[in-house]
Amino acid sequence: MSPPREPTRRSYDDGCAAAHALDLIGDRWALLVVRELLLGPRRFTDLRAALPGISATVLTQRLTDLEGFLVLRREPLPAPATGHMYALTPWGRELEPILMQLGRWGAQSPFRAPAPISLATLITAQNTMFSAQAAANLSATVHLHVGREHFTARVAHGTLNLRSGLHGPPDATLTGDVPTLGGVIFGGLPLDEAEAGGTLTVTGDRDLAARYVTLFPLPPTLPAR
Repeated sequence: MSPPREPTRRSYDDGCAAAHALDLIGDRWALLVVRELLLGPRRFTDLRAALPGISATVLTQRLTDLEGFLVLRREPLPAPATGHMYALTPWGRELEPILMQLGRWGAQSPFRAPAPISLATLITAQNTMFSAQAAANLSATVHLHVGREHFTARVAHGTLNLRSGLHGPPDATLTGDVPTLGGVIFGGLPLDEAEAGGTLTVTGDRDLAARYVTLFPLPPTLPAR
């Protein structure tokens, strides 16, 4: 595998560590690439599909920069496939709580307009907005089937453990696409309306499924003035 290319050098020339962090990850799209990789290694084409507004040229540059800055690394695709995919380094993964805090902060903005979300946003937003108070006295396992991707959410003792893959038998399962699940969990779309429209399927304990989607309240929006 060829060594990473030299990252683009830009600097605020400011000794603050926060300024240096922005030197590394402050370029447009950089943190969104990191967000997508929080779900695990992804190919270039996967990242292009998840970030439809980015050009191939800009994505290539961001990947080059983030690799050079040790935020991510290239890994070979499993045999017999050839080529490589991108994965966060342990240091890069330390950006997850920072992204979560940015999400909580940005969700309060009165200037945020509705827009499509990616699968990574659907999953990371649940970790970000999870309410321990709303989950009080709840112990359950919920499976989420989103296209070819599968996730297991374990709620217990006021905590959420949401990870890729199917782990243990579920008490309830929600199957749907990203827009529908995002609308039900974050956008106020009623569960029964999504089911009636045929874009969401609930199996198992339906009352549990109905409660699960209420565990992620968005913070109040600030007044515009």
